[in-house]
Amino acid sequence: MPSSSCDALLDDIEDIMSQEDSKPQDRHFSRKHIFPKVRRRNTQKHLQEEPRPPSDSTIPGIQKIWIRTWGCSHNNSDGEYMAGQLAAYGYKITENSSDADLWLLNSCTVKNPAEDHFRNSIKKAQEENKKIVLAGCVPQAQPRQDYLKGLSIIGVQQIDRVVEVVEETIKGHSVRLLGQKKDNGKRLGGARLDLPKIRKNPLIEIISINTGCLNACTYCKTKHARGNLASYPIDELVERAKQSFQEGVCEIWLTSEDTGAYGRDIGTDLPTLLWKLVEVIPEGAMLRLGMTNPPYILEHLEEMAKILSHPRVYAFLHIPVQSASDSVLMDMKREYCVADFKRVVDFLKEKVPGITIATDIICGFPGETDQDFQETLKLVEEYKFPSLFINQFYPRPGTPAAKAEQVPAHVKKQRTKDLSWVFHSYNPYDHKIGERQQVLVTEESFDSKFYVAHNRFYEQVLVPKNPEFMGKMVEVDIYESGKHFLKGQPVSDTKIYTPSISKPLAKGEVSGLTREFRSRFGNHVNSTSDTSAATQHDSAYSRIVLQMSQHDYALTVAAGLALFALLLAILARVYAYN
Repeated sequence: MPSSSCDALLDDIEDIMSQEDSKPQDRHFSRKHIFPKVRRRNTQKHLQEEPRPPSDSTIPGIQKIWIRTWGCSHNNSDGEYMAGQLAAYGYKITENSSDADLWLLNSCTVKNPAEDHFRNSIKKAQEENKKIVLAGCVPQAQPRQDYLKGLSIIGVQQIDRVVEVVEETIKGHSVRLLGQKKDNGKRLGGARLDLPKIRKNPLIEIISINTGCLNACTYCKTKHARGNLASYPIDELVERAKQSFQEGVCEIWLTSEDTGAYGRDIGTDLPTLLWKLVEVIPEGAMLRLGMTNPPYILEHLEEMAKILSHPRVYAFLHIPVQSASDSVLMDMKREYCVADFKRVVDFLKEKVPGITIATDIICGFPGETDQDFQETLKLVEEYKFPSLFINQFYPRPGTPAAKAEQVPAHVKKQRTKDLSWVFHSYNPYDHKIGERQQVLVTEESFDSKFYVAHNRFYEQVLVPKNPEFMGKMVEVDIYESGKHFLKGQPVSDTKIYTPSISKPLAKGEVSGLTREFRSRFGNHVNSTSDTSAATQHDSAYSRIVLQMSQHDYALTVAAGLALFALLLAILARVYAYN
């Protein structure tokens, strides 16, 4: 109800009119002499970039994020997907941890040292007052560990929601998403494959074909995190490969906890997938198959030999043996014997001459005797594996092997040294000197002195740093060999072969921005990360477009309201005169 003071000040709306003011009818008749004036908009004013809020603001989507990943290629692929989504939303992906506002730590649970690094990184982030989001197999398998309390966690099957978790963490909340993805009760392979990602190497695409496995190895902690086998459909994998080639990728890695088990849960198999993928690999591009355990590859030896002989597939296979003792393999629950492993290797060596077989060995597994270990040494001496991953056994919490009686630490250490000595006693590449090989150049060496290429057998070949070579097939003469590499000199009259694919994305550029992702996150979507040279320009352009759109909208609304008010005034006057 109006107050008495208001009544005293103004009895009627007409009291605001003075004698000097023009009457309504005067204003009405003078309107025909009034013309709208078009005001020119100062476009330069509106093109000026609006200053961004400070990075320590609690407004999500503007902070700098540092991502650290440990572990296998599957984990690295997850890290690339998370980086891509965050950069597309507007966050800055930085390589400088001290500049970052938030650390995204993507962990590995295979061995104790990897988890120790992960734990130490959490401690350091807390000391530096950084926001923290945890990912990977460690928090997925054991989210209730004391050092994880109060921290945000994103599960291995929830990486498509990383933006939400980071956003809430920036706001000061603790969020945990650890569920499994299912469709009508059936477990899926994980997050969608067409999500945005930032490839660590723009020339290499890592595709996870399935997650989890069918085994129950007594030493494995990864099973607790990744679970049982869940495969992606073939058509989705083929589409992801095609998209990658369209973005300039020239090498694809297929990865999972066990590629050999692919498809058993969805009524297909690994050879069927590989033949479909081979159909879409452009000339000059290559495919590398990831790790497979012996039991499942045994069923497809003939087909696998044909696929590994294909000119666009590396003649390379990673088959972990872990031990050459059947009793140790039984304690590990590996579901094969040494004879099975030898059968796979012998068959592939016969059908695919020159094939590279990589393998893994665990030293000092509980119950391993000296005789057991001697059998393992003999296996390495017999096959002279060019690539051998030697692992001292570490008991992982919650696994059956951790509860068994342990081999003394000094014995495990000595066996690891003995096996390493055997491995370094032979040079697998000496006989390659003098060969002429076609190699695909994909990266730079750690010491920055060479470019790194791989030949048909996925053997590492170091070549001169000629920018024209990167991402290309080059013919070289091998002139030197080392334990883990070859060196090649480009043939003088060689033709540098360019794969029939698009120009690669820039380093740090976001790939795979689907229409659905853009609509989901709206105007936040950006196509580059902070590691790209074009970031600031593109980001500014996005904001300029947004400002212009908002300004145009405001002008339109204002003009509409003015016209509407004018129309009402005219109608009122006409009604008054009538």
